[in-house]
Amino acid sequence: MSKKRVLILCTGNSCRSIMAEALINAKLGDCVQAESSGVSASGKVNPQAKKLLQERRLWRDDYHSKVIEEVLDKPFDLVVTVCDNAKETCPMFPKAVKTIHIGFEDPSGKAEEEYEQTLDLIEKELLPAIDKELCRKV
Repeated sequence: MSKKRVLILCTGNSCRSIMAEALINAKLGDCVQAESSGVSASGKVNPQAKKLLQERRLWRDDYHSKVIEEVLDKPFDLVVTVCDNAKETCPMFPKAVKTIHIGFEDPSGKAEEEYEQTLDLIEKELLPAIDKELCRKV
């Protein structure tokens, strides 16, 4: 069985979407391959998000902030927006793809605990939705 593909879309692709990409690949990697991108990608990964992912052994060296054009022509089974701006500005993909929105507050510039809370929320709220959409089709 080939893996389903999910795109996590945010505004800057520096924090929330990178954390979601890492969690999905680590926890649901047997059935899903995740990528992330930003509608206005910052071009860099938030250092606090990267540090947290490294501490939890979720970081991969190939994770990086990507502009939407890098992924627009790739086939995805699902697109998930994780911030309101990305939801409002989500581009049309060449191939029809289901899009869902599960928003998270941006911890950027806040205390370290905020990053941990966001990562935990992503695991608690986003992973079950992805699992239901792509892994456990009934």
